[in-house]
Amino acid sequence: MKQFVLSKTPDNNGTLQLNGKDFHYLTRVRRLAVGEYFPALLPDGTETVVQITSIGKSVLTVKTENTFCEESSPGAKVCAGQLSARLILFQALPKGDKMDLIVRQAAETGIAEIVPFVSEFSVAKKNVGLAKFSRWERIIKEALQQSGSKTATVIKQPLTMNELLEYWKTLTACCNGVTGLLFHHRGLEQISLHGYLDSIEAASPVLVIGPEGGFSDTEVALFMENGFKPFTIGDTILRTETAALYCAAAVKIILLEKNSWQLK
Repeated sequence: MKQFVLSKTPDNNGTLQLNGKDFHYLTRVRRLAVGEYFPALLPDGTETVVQITSIGKSVLTVKTENTFCEESSPGAKVCAGQLSARLILFQALPKGDKMDLIVRQAAETGIAEIVPFVSEFSVAKKNVGLAKFSRWERIIKEALQQSGSKTATVIKQPLTMNELLEYWKTLTACCNGVTGLLFHHRGLEQISLHGYLDSIEAASPVLVIGPEGGFSDTEVALFMENGFKPFTIGDTILRTETAALYCAAAVKIILLEKNSWQLK
């Protein structure tokens, strides 16, 4: 366990009580005792070190000792090794259990927000049961704990295409510099991915990935009418679960190395 993801925020004294699965994991699986410390991630993405202060029959009491993040701007915390840019994934729902893999890889890659949606070629439907959505949340928590990612990934309930575009408008209205990037295999881009990302400072690159079969021509036109920038990586057609990881990794590497490259 590289870190433990806390589901609740400690009180003003830094104290928090854990029970249920959290209690079982820390006391039965990890076999931690009173006085021991472990690294943790708060719900807002802040790193901390937690000490166990007491263990009852079914409740564990902990206290946060310190945090390692500084506020780069009001309400925005940036930790060492973290991007100032906030990555968002708009993922068209794939068939079967592929979304489980996409969710896990997105959390490990440092995606801040996953927004599933139903596109024209999506086999899956919008209505996702409570059990499946809870499984996605559990997968995210496990991925964050295993990978040590300092980004507190969240996932939204699936949206329709119209709802997705309304959410996109909300993002662009509230946040300066949000850039929508539409992954498409037809090579419609006008400039390079580096060029698209050159102007991003502390904003949100929004990656849009299609389902099996990609997007229809109507959907591509709709995204571009709403300000999304098409881009292609390589000349191969990727599976949707591969494309999400591939594109997120490419964008993250470019942003992490941004200060060391120059556009010609």
